[in-house]
Amino acid sequence: MAKSSNPEGKAGVRIVVVGDRGTGKSSLIVTAAAETFPTNVPRLLPPTRLPEDFYPDRVPITIIDTSSNPEDRGKLAEELKRADAVVLTYGCDQPETLNRLSTFWLPELRQLEVKVPVIVVGCKLDLRDDQQQVSLEQVMSPIMQQFREIETCIECSAYKHIQIPEVFYYAQKAVLHPTGPLFDQETQTLKPRCVRALKRIFILCDHDRDGALSDAELNNFQVKCFNAPLQPSEIVGVKRVVQDKLIEGVNERGLTLTGFLFLHALFIEKGRLETTWTVLRKFGYNNDIKLSDDLIPYSSFKRAPDQSVELTNEAIEFLKGVYELFDSDLDNNLRPIEVEDVFSTAPENPWNDAPYKDAAERTALGGLSLDAFLSEWALMTLLDPACSLENLIYIGYPGDPSSAIRVARRRRLDRKKQQSERTVFQCFVFGPANAGKSALINSFRGRPYSDSYSPTADEQYAVNVVELPGGIKKTLVLREIPEDGVAKLLSSKESLAACDIAVFVYDSSDESSWKRTTELLMDVAGHGEDTGYEVPCLIVAAKDDLDSFPMAIQNSTRVSQDMGIEAPIPISSKLSDFNNIFRRIINAAEHPHLSIPETESGRSRKQYHRLINRSLMFVSVGAAVAVVGFAAYRVYAARKNASS
Repeated sequence: MAKSSNPEGKAGVRIVVVGDRGTGKSSLIVTAAAETFPTNVPRLLPPTRLPEDFYPDRVPITIIDTSSNPEDRGKLAEELKRADAVVLTYGCDQPETLNRLSTFWLPELRQLEVKVPVIVVGCKLDLRDDQQQVSLEQVMSPIMQQFREIETCIECSAYKHIQIPEVFYYAQKAVLHPTGPLFDQETQTLKPRCVRALKRIFILCDHDRDGALSDAELNNFQVKCFNAPLQPSEIVGVKRVVQDKLIEGVNERGLTLTGFLFLHALFIEKGRLETTWTVLRKFGYNNDIKLSDDLIPYSSFKRAPDQSVELTNEAIEFLKGVYELFDSDLDNNLRPIEVEDVFSTAPENPWNDAPYKDAAERTALGGLSLDAFLSEWALMTLLDPACSLENLIYIGYPGDPSSAIRVARRRRLDRKKQQSERTVFQCFVFGPANAGKSALINSFRGRPYSDSYSPTADEQYAVNVVELPGGIKKTLVLREIPEDGVAKLLSSKESLAACDIAVFVYDSSDESSWKRTTELLMDVAGHGEDTGYEVPCLIVAAKDDLDSFPMAIQNSTRVSQDMGIEAPIPISSKLSDFNNIFRRIINAAEHPHLSIPETESGRSRKQYHRLINRSLMFVSVGAAVAVVGFAAYRVYAARKNASS
């Protein structure tokens, strides 16, 4: 199979050679570059460059010699931090320099946070004492177990020209075709992320979706990756190699996924990592085995702070098809193992961690309904459009990636137009501790009510579909803001830009809860007025199953009338009486010009602006009258002069 030219588009590889004094660093470098053993070697060589045609990958190499003197440690550390790979030397004739690899050099590299491949090189092989003949594997195995950053070990002799070119070939190869991301040396298996990427490639090449690569599909794969077709005899040979070792690797239709993965494990075991890396890079993967940035159309979700990103109908229809494909028993319940299968061609399942984990409603069987599945995608697209788009590509979105998402209109324009066209609304949920915020959010996620109280330490999200009259469906995202997180949130000018509506929850039986809620409402409303990101607000009187505090109705009526918003909406999570709260949240968000609270300072500011505008209008009217009067006078004067 042909090799790729200049993988990863590297302009060059920088290899830094380190080790104890007298271990043969400089002789190694000179012999590699000049192909002759030097009789006189300077104490420290200048940077040495190997031309791009020195090795098959056609990437030039710069080799940096270093001093091991204590006074040069600063310069050494500086060079190591710029290295793509490190060649660490010891003298085969000096056992103490071998010991210092694990007692000094390798710990030193870790302390300097040098996170590049290390090639351990035993120099002066010709000088080793014949009485100390020990296999390299026996010597290095315990060290490699302790220091996983060691890519490979090799012994050489500059004087006798033994394995000198191989030293820098392995170093370059470790940079261009690293083992670490692909293969677990300890278990001798492909790493999970590598398996996921190869599975995606297999599916993309299995055009007839029959679970096997036919001879024609194998040939197409070979041409795409290596620019050369396979001869029929070669295809037979490949399949025979697999079938001899793994009978399920080939069936009557061709090479199975199991066989495809086995082949790549075989390439890696035989040291042909460039083969697997060529395949991965042809399908757009980088060294982290993730899609390269140039495959993600970031410009398609460039947006203002008060704009959000949503999935298009095209993407939603694709996801519905994915759901049906993986919901094999068609029970509208995608079990956790089936969700894992959906993301089995992505680097990992993005919903395994916050904020997506447990954000959507679960079925009685612990799975996701279609609405919940689409809700999770809507949440991911809202919070992290790049992640959403990447995962759409990973799971096989067939169209132009930019056709999968759209940027919604600016919220400021929505208020001006008095109507929002969004299909996904984000609601910030504020309120003091123990007001009932989490109970409201848990009910939205279909969780049962619990009397036990546990304070919310971090923000949490809930997402679900809300059905409106007429069967129209909208997606609502609730973002709970803990009370002690409000000040931090409002410290940013644009903190409310992504908010479609804010809800303020208080315990209707506790007057102090009400007072704190009004303070939070004033803070949020004032911040919106100051920054221009005003948001509609609703007040929710939670725990309606308990007796209200005295003067509750009068106080709440006064505040809502003063601020120009709706009176508090009573709910009881305990009694599952939610008073259509989620529909009412959507309704208020769809009409963003209404329910915007007005503070005293905001009202004064508006009156001041109206006064200024009125004054300017009077000035402009007065100026116009003066101009007309002056023009009339000039006409009169001209006539008078003419009659004279």
